[in-house]
Amino acid sequence: MYVRFSHASILLPRTGRHRIYSTAAANDKKIEVFVDNIRVLVDPGTTVLQACAAAGVQIPRFCYHDRLSVAGNCRMCLVEIEKNPKPQASCAMPVMNGMRVKTDSKVTKKAQEGVMEFLLVNHPLDCPICDQGGECDLQDQSMAFGSDRSRFTDIAFSGKRAVEDKNIGPLVKTIMTRCIHCTRCIRFGSEIAGVDDLGTTGRGADMQVGTYIEKMFRSELSGNVIDLCPVGALTSKPYAFTARPWELRKTESIDVLDAIGSNIIINTRCDEVMRILPRLNEDINEEWIADKTRFAYDGLKRQRLTVPMVKDSRGQLRQAVWEEALMAVASKIAQCQSDKIAAVVGGLVDVESLVALKDMLNRFGSDNLYTEESFPTEGAGLDLRSNYLFNSSISGVENADLLLLVGTNPRFEAPLVNARIRKSFIHNDLKVALIGPKVDLTYEYQHLGDSTKVLDEIATGRHPFSKEFANAKRPIIVVGSTSLQRPDSVAILSSASTIACSVAKPAQADWKVLNVLHRVASQVGALDAGYKPGVGNLRNAQLIYLLGADAGVVTREQLPSDCFVVYQGHHGDKGAYMADVILPGAAYTEKTATYINTEGRAQQTLRAITPPGMAREDWKIIRALSEVAGKTLPYEELWELRQRMYDISPTLVRYGELEPANFFTLAQKLMKSTKTRLSSEPLDVELKELQQYYMTDSISRSSQTMAKCVAAVKADKAKNKY
Repeated sequence: MYVRFSHASILLPRTGRHRIYSTAAANDKKIEVFVDNIRVLVDPGTTVLQACAAAGVQIPRFCYHDRLSVAGNCRMCLVEIEKNPKPQASCAMPVMNGMRVKTDSKVTKKAQEGVMEFLLVNHPLDCPICDQGGECDLQDQSMAFGSDRSRFTDIAFSGKRAVEDKNIGPLVKTIMTRCIHCTRCIRFGSEIAGVDDLGTTGRGADMQVGTYIEKMFRSELSGNVIDLCPVGALTSKPYAFTARPWELRKTESIDVLDAIGSNIIINTRCDEVMRILPRLNEDINEEWIADKTRFAYDGLKRQRLTVPMVKDSRGQLRQAVWEEALMAVASKIAQCQSDKIAAVVGGLVDVESLVALKDMLNRFGSDNLYTEESFPTEGAGLDLRSNYLFNSSISGVENADLLLLVGTNPRFEAPLVNARIRKSFIHNDLKVALIGPKVDLTYEYQHLGDSTKVLDEIATGRHPFSKEFANAKRPIIVVGSTSLQRPDSVAILSSASTIACSVAKPAQADWKVLNVLHRVASQVGALDAGYKPGVGNLRNAQLIYLLGADAGVVTREQLPSDCFVVYQGHHGDKGAYMADVILPGAAYTEKTATYINTEGRAQQTLRAITPPGMAREDWKIIRALSEVAGKTLPYEELWELRQRMYDISPTLVRYGELEPANFFTLAQKLMKSTKTRLSSEPLDVELKELQQYYMTDSISRSSQTMAKCVAAVKADKAKNKY
């Protein structure tokens, strides 16, 4: 027998962050509950476990989780309730008026000790070699709520229960003998990730959690089951046997491998990143992170640029000292005409470096500053911030009732946004439609085709879907940055803006309809700082300054044969191969730096380790170069540079705050003034399958773990023929 937990049968409606047991939540009257004689007033439908938490009483649990449906199968949360003949599972029991709960009675303690004893009867004595040791719920709760003695005696003919380990991919290590059948991983896969790969087989002592047939756990969020697992059954394969939690130094930071800006904790030891964990932020990533965020950190140790390099007379790059490399660049700048100096920035660059580079080139008389990612500049262009932000906010997706995706695959471009969409789809009956290629988004959607004509028909009200848009109370449109790399990007954004303004409700002035979903971390910051999106004409360039530009947008063939190329970055990737001078920079774990996510929220990374070798922070390299070249920038300390950022735009340094954008109607009118037509080319996306997701930037391309993931997906696809 194979059992899967379907959201249709076990998910319960929610209000906000609280799980509600019945629709009685509509009643505003509070219910009086007594927890250990402490009076508590709670909402109708609140569970006993939540009422105990409100009273400040911690109830042990293994299967219960705030963001998952109630399973009630570990029985660790048993408590005594007056007038009930036996202890009740507090996670699944709704409160009633006047209910008296006893969490420290003899009945409660005996029940909890009994459940713990049964769990430990078949649990292996692996604690000294288990990667969960030191942060294991079973360890902690057995100490706090278990018995002080054991009655277990090994039975000669059977011994402890043992289960064969499962191979579910290169990221999650399984030791299933340790599994206590809490089913958190199953519920996460089914409800949050939208991948029904995990389930249970057998009954009673023969019950096992697995994939039924051996296959990979095919999800871009699979690593979160490691955090959810209360024991050592699911642990990190790359992290296995490398460190103990008490050896690690924790640094709060943010992720820059996509444009979401997930909040993370970087665990380091001896100046080396050992692992990356999620950090709670309800507005952005909740408590989840994507697999690339969690596992690509080994790419920070490989293919790094650690010393300055200069090309010699034979055209070979050789190691140099900083003075020599900076003098080589400064002397070349002095020989160039100001309008023939240009800079191109990549997707991992921080705002401090963007501002410093712009100030330096402006002092040399050049305004040729470009980003690798393109964006339409006609009409309102970049003058109005609302044109290029995710205006509804990431958490605002949960309040929408209709969503139109245009030329994007959020599952792989922004996995945490996709998780929000799925959450709203399940709990709020969000209707989703897609214009673009048909892809697996982990939830049902209406595919309107991949033709740009559909977008035009919706904008002019000639498409059947226009009526659904008009009837929606809180519609949103998400335009993928992939679709804005096309020649007709202006027409695509103009059509989306027209739709957004036509369905906007005057009574809901605070509800934003139009959203742009970016793919790279630096794009919004670069546009805020005044960079031009897309690489301009470089045919006459005498000097190109590549700041982390590794997407392959600029090639040597595009440049004049005598063009001098300076590459500044942290990995020897596509940009470094064409450089005449290489200036080694710092990765996001090695500097305190500012990034603006796709919704326009400023956040900062904090320095967890030191840059390797002679590498330095990027803005400091630019500052040193400006001094050598005779155009010294007026800041020496980070706070001075951030004051300059404040002068450009105060939003760049208001960390954690979300500045709402406005002027949507004005932007739409300016867009209408542009004379562009939609192309007949169908809308497409770059990331269509899981194997394309893992290696998209210089860090993940250098990661052996990500390479193993790509190989595993291909092998699993060939084996299981899906």
